[in-house]
Amino acid sequence: MKIVVAPDKFKGCMTAQQAAEAIAAGVRRADETIEIDLCPMADGGEGTVAALVAATGGRIITQKVTGPLPRMKVDAPIGLLGGEQTAVIEMAAASGMSLLSAEQRDPTRTTTYGTGELMRAAADLGAKRIMLGIGGSATVDGGIGAAQAWGAKITLISGQTYTIGDRRLSGGDLQRLLRVQGNLVSQNVRLLEDQSEAGSKRKKAKPIETHNVRLDVRGIDFVVACDVGNPLVGENGAARIFAPQKGATPAQVQDLEAGLHTLVERTGCHEQASAPGAGAAGGLGFGMLCFFGATLRPGIDIVIDATHFRDRIKDADLCITGEGRLDAQTIGGKTVCGVSRACRDASVPCLVLAGTIGEGAELCYAEGVTSYMGILDAPMTLADAMIRAPEMLSRSAENLIRTFAQKRRG
Repeated sequence: MKIVVAPDKFKGCMTAQQAAEAIAAGVRRADETIEIDLCPMADGGEGTVAALVAATGGRIITQKVTGPLPRMKVDAPIGLLGGEQTAVIEMAAASGMSLLSAEQRDPTRTTTYGTGELMRAAADLGAKRIMLGIGGSATVDGGIGAAQAWGAKITLISGQTYTIGDRRLSGGDLQRLLRVQGNLVSQNVRLLEDQSEAGSKRKKAKPIETHNVRLDVRGIDFVVACDVGNPLVGENGAARIFAPQKGATPAQVQDLEAGLHTLVERTGCHEQASAPGAGAAGGLGFGMLCFFGATLRPGIDIVIDATHFRDRIKDADLCITGEGRLDAQTIGGKTVCGVSRACRDASVPCLVLAGTIGEGAELCYAEGVTSYMGILDAPMTLADAMIRAPEMLSRSAENLIRTFAQKRRG
């Protein structure tokens, strides 16, 4: 019998790897002959680096980069997956809200420059593919900081030009943008048909005005884990929806909205600004599309591909997954739902262990979940539940396998 163990983290008490090990311990107590494939999972947010490194036998390298405030320095991880051709980064580790106190939160002052530094460091390590999770940001700079860190030249209306190593640009600089120039050498001419005096057509090179904002990405494939569909600007855009959550006052929201509009005009990336997900992470989704030519995908889909999860469950008899809370929000792109859908497609039973069961958990049945159960074994405080979570998760897995094995024998 083979079981794939593929939980997400139990936030605040267990990483995905720790949860997987706790489940595996319970499975072994029930039947030590069972083959167990540990495949810790994530949905592109916090914990993705650790989960993917553990699932692929990779390694983590720590890099000192600029934090969300221009003069702040933080240590942020880069995950090199097994084979070391793919790097995974969480922007929250460099440009995240969790790095700031409540008093420091101000998206007119924060920057994605450190995220750009992390990506550049991953490229220097030889990565041919960079996966970027963009949840938890403290920024609304449209990705201008990340572009600057990669080598873009940004000129403000004062005439001052900024690039790598200069003052880190932030959301408050967007209204003052004059020009954004990428560092990718491009052909700024096109061939037009022209009628000669002899009446024959010939090709004539004629300069045209272009927006040269694309960056030289060194042949790297950028894939962004993005689970929101907001455009860059407008009523549902980055400033109006997300800036207040990051500390912006109503007046600052208006300034940031105006700045993002200026960014679109200066780059000419109108189509990218309207793309679903462009407004994610304060517009970093837009920046990755416009400057880096990235692809935006749901986070769980990226993780499933990176871990080769579908291949790993092909010959499995069962998959056990789990998370801290199972409820109606689970079907909106969270790990458990992505795992259960893959199991459904492979005709593999999928059992879920959750810290708590909330309203709407039954909706998961339609997404491939075979059954689910909460792990709490008695009424208790949240603090006690967090402490005892590994023990209860392991015991629940043991009970689950004893029941499952009995039904198979029956």
